[in-house]
Amino acid sequence: MRKTGTIVLLFLATMLFAQNKIIIKCGKLVDAKNNKILENRTIVVVNGKIDEVTDKKVTLGKNDTFIDLSSKTVMPGLIDMHVHLEHETNAKQYLEEFTMNEADIAYRSIGYAEKTLLSGFTTVRDLGGTNVNISLRRAIDAGLVKGPRVFTAGKSIASTGGHADPTNGYRSDLMGNPGPESGVANGVDECVKAVRQRYKNGSDLIKITASGGVLSVAKSGENSQFTIEEIQAIVKTANDYGFKVAAHCHGEEAMRRAVIGGVHSIEHGTYMSEEVMQLMKEHGTYLVPTVTAGKAVGQFAKIPNYYPDIVVPKALAIGPKIQNTFERAYKYGVKIAFGTDAGVFVHGDNWKEFIYMSEVGMPFMEILKTATINASDLLGQSEFIGTIEKGKFADIIAVDGNPTKDIEVMGKVTFVMKAGEVFKNE
Repeated sequence: MRKTGTIVLLFLATMLFAQNKIIIKCGKLVDAKNNKILENRTIVVVNGKIDEVTDKKVTLGKNDTFIDLSSKTVMPGLIDMHVHLEHETNAKQYLEEFTMNEADIAYRSIGYAEKTLLSGFTTVRDLGGTNVNISLRRAIDAGLVKGPRVFTAGKSIASTGGHADPTNGYRSDLMGNPGPESGVANGVDECVKAVRQRYKNGSDLIKITASGGVLSVAKSGENSQFTIEEIQAIVKTANDYGFKVAAHCHGEEAMRRAVIGGVHSIEHGTYMSEEVMQLMKEHGTYLVPTVTAGKAVGQFAKIPNYYPDIVVPKALAIGPKIQNTFERAYKYGVKIAFGTDAGVFVHGDNWKEFIYMSEVGMPFMEILKTATINASDLLGQSEFIGTIEKGKFADIIAVDGNPTKDIEVMGKVTFVMKAGEVFKNE
């Protein structure tokens, strides 16, 4: 009787702690790590993580879930290293600073986040807005809204009058004198304080505007806006808090200072010289190209009154150059991480970066690496995301067709899973 009771208890314990599985049958599985497309693989997902990838038959348990992607090409969830989930380009965007409350921005960002996820991007790095994107990240993590896994810089750090000074273009009596709390810093001490404020606010990383920018209401799109000493202070303080630093840069001198100062990535890189490329290789600095944004601003600048007059010449000069810069940097051997600057164009069109990167001769497998393996490395998240391997989050997408033969299929994502939860299955 005692033996029988023990067996019953063991059976009940096994049933209680049994882990239900999600079994995904893949037609083609893209292994970017080894430059292969594997046939007829099965992915087993348990508790939001990948438990097994096998070419053997997997027995379906009574409570398991089977997903048939046998007619699809399956790959890791994509990572966009440069987005702005709080806003999206429109002809009234400059007026909205004065007409929209934080709550308005927050509600709108929910739709942008969902569109991004459903287009196959299961992780993003948000490079600057307000504290709304910190709250958006928390809401997504809590399962309150649908969206990608978000790593956010919160408010970007600029110098007075710099690209991320929030009062550029304001009437003089509205400008005031924003400081480190608002992400505006001058001198080493203020730069240190600005980083610490981002930590206090709940940011995951630091974004600085090391040069002028295209869409800010200021004259130069490329002038240097921090000294090397200021950048070094930002990077050193960021390192203390476990933060990586991304540097918005268009101008050559700004890039040189940023790389020497120790930033982890250069965003855009429009006027990058061979000297800067060599420095980036020596320091292991990534380029996040944002070619899609360059194309978009060049097109919008031709629409009358879409941008303020001071912005138009910058957009026409800088936008069309970014793809060529990316081509030179890629061929020079600079490390590339995928990033689009979504928000400067319509959210959900992030996939077009695949097209523009392929146009300069980068093969699909290498582009996919930039959007998975390289991106997860730059995020410092390689242990958790970037490949479909045992122990990593089950971030999995699928498309119809073969992207190695027709890269346009990247715009036709039919299946999206993030951390084991299915958000799209057509």
